[in-house]
Amino acid sequence: MFYLMIILFVLGYVCIALEHPLHINKSATALLLGTLMWVCLIFGEPTVMPGFSDFQYYLTTHPGTDFTSWMVNFPLLERFGETAQILFFLMGAMTIVELVDIHGGFTIITDKISTKKKSSLLWIIGMITFFMSAVLDNMTTAIVMIALLRKLIGDKKDRWYFAGMVILAANAGGAWSPIGDVTTIMLWIGGKVSAFNIIKVTFLASFVSLALPLTILSLTMKGTVERPQVISHDKKIHEIPNWQRQLIFFLGVGSLLFVPVFKTITNLPPYLGMLGGLSILWIVTELIHKNIPKESADKYSVSSVLSKIDTSSILFFLGILMAVAALQTYGHLGKLSLSLDHLPMGEPGKYYLITFIIGLLSSVVDNVPLVAGAMGMYNFPMDHYFWEFIAYAAGTGGSILIIGSAAGVAVMGMEKIDFIWYLKKISWLALLGYLAGCAVYILERSLL
Repeated sequence: MFYLMIILFVLGYVCIALEHPLHINKSATALLLGTLMWVCLIFGEPTVMPGFSDFQYYLTTHPGTDFTSWMVNFPLLERFGETAQILFFLMGAMTIVELVDIHGGFTIITDKISTKKKSSLLWIIGMITFFMSAVLDNMTTAIVMIALLRKLIGDKKDRWYFAGMVILAANAGGAWSPIGDVTTIMLWIGGKVSAFNIIKVTFLASFVSLALPLTILSLTMKGTVERPQVISHDKKIHEIPNWQRQLIFFLGVGSLLFVPVFKTITNLPPYLGMLGGLSILWIVTELIHKNIPKESADKYSVSSVLSKIDTSSILFFLGILMAVAALQTYGHLGKLSLSLDHLPMGEPGKYYLITFIIGLLSSVVDNVPLVAGAMGMYNFPMDHYFWEFIAYAAGTGGSILIIGSAAGVAVMGMEKIDFIWYLKKISWLALLGYLAGCAVYILERSLL
């Protein structure tokens, strides 16, 4: 079953990549892949699993329990819970962004961006995303920026290029901040890196990983963008007053910004902070629209916005994360980490190479279990170069494939970007940026 699961995983990824030629929705493939991986795990050899000792211990207090029952009630439930946290976080963020958008809140920003020149706009969007992602998480930032792009760029193909740079910028921005990406949060909370040091040593590498692709793409993109046409509202539809537009914008953005603060203060999962912010926004919108005609109130209600959420993308995310979780549970990722540790090289080159490979793998496999595996294997002191480099590599390496990061999956779902298109147009730029950032970090570390 060990090798069968690897074969299924590879075939599933191929089918996802060939979604359009096969005419099979990627969400359907991902859900089937996630299901089959756990079926294989149930019928596999349990004694080779890293968690088999937990099952044997459970038998001492619950005699007669079979392996399948334990697997369903513990590892499967645990992995599904971890995945559900991400899904509810994504749903909450998408709903808040859509609510701000339908109230015209993003015009506060888009009205300030006057340039239509593609190259200039590319740098503006890239820099906004890069620094915003250091404060928000990269997935939330990507969702917000896609909402902005829809107000600035009418042509879908042009918008796809900008969306690709949003993915690169969001992941690069999250890599150098202790609260910008889930992997840097793990390293920070786990005592592997300190907040100030991770900013100091990875900022330049992260910036270069974005600046190089931006420079190359801006040199090739000529002309101007066409703004989307503003659809005039029916006279019966309630026009949003300026004070309401500003209130919803600042309340929505404030809710997103409060999530990392909520996590730091309470130590509760971020999705609870996101859902709490959504509930406040929901209450406020209900109150400010209570005296307007019902047809208008329905248009601006959260209930209406929820119907616009891309459920297909949520299911895709569920399937792919559960498939990766099956690999982690059966021990594939742990064996991969151990095999990397046996590379016949000396230090520091060995650990540079291991981290470099982990970064490349994060474009295919979720970077969270990869980093978690590394944290369990190595016992380097705080702010060791291994932890610093892995924060950069795991954060930015996911940009190489569109399904390699939460930001990429979110953008893929919102903009319906084709996997093959991204592979041809953006992946090579992301790879060049990743390599350049790696070189900058190693050079900077060697000099200092």
